[in-house]
Amino acid sequence: MKKPVIDAQGVDLTFQTNDGPVHALKDVNLEINKGDFVSFIGPSGCGKTTFLRCIAGLETPTGGKLTVNGISPEEARKARAYGYVFQAAGLYPWRTIAGNIKLPLEIMGYPKSEHDEHVRKVLELVDLSGFEKKFPWQLSGGMQQRASIARALAFDAEILLMDEPFGALDEIVRDHLNEQLLQLWARTEKTIGFVTHSIPEAVYLSTKIVVMSPRPGRITDVIESPLPKERPLEIRDTPEFIEIAHRVREGLRAGHDA
Repeated sequence: MKKPVIDAQGVDLTFQTNDGPVHALKDVNLEINKGDFVSFIGPSGCGKTTFLRCIAGLETPTGGKLTVNGISPEEARKARAYGYVFQAAGLYPWRTIAGNIKLPLEIMGYPKSEHDEHVRKVLELVDLSGFEKKFPWQLSGGMQQRASIARALAFDAEILLMDEPFGALDEIVRDHLNEQLLQLWARTEKTIGFVTHSIPEAVYLSTKIVVMSPRPGRITDVIESPLPKERPLEIRDTPEFIEIAHRVREGLRAGHDA
């Protein structure tokens, strides 16, 4: 039996603050397998982003066990196991799009002779070929976020962690980027962890939907999606889609009532 790429067993996290301890995560148990697209959904402050940051080695659990590729998240981070896409594109305005994408390659010491080829490949993946010499301010919000995804893909990590990357975009742009992200996932077969507040987005994108409760963040439901891998936007009008969305909504409600 294959080992999960990400394995959380009884993960707890308590932050110590001036106002006393804040219990952010409680007894989180989850397995994410290679090639899964897993969305985390729950109310604000439920620990979705905190758990993603734990996977990335940016926060350290205070209890339980968490492994990435069978090693600690910190070791996995040093081994360049994942790319991380934040809520804001976070592109440096004084660098061109190519310059922004090259940044992790520079930090990681990739040979300069390889940089342009990496940039070409990832811009093609996110449908931004020809924009390498543009500056971030010359691109729309949606294009900036695609450039941010390209930067996270630049060193070809097997895991892509995405923290509400489309939350600030309007619905039309968001729909388009959801479609593009599914195509990107199909082409690259990455393992994706995706934080969202949107039920339709979670259901449309995911092979597995993790529903979380208000703080302390617990998993109230894990829904394995029966939807096919090929998903036109119209699938959102089908009874199957509506049924999964209803279960997510019920899980969110149950978490509030618990």
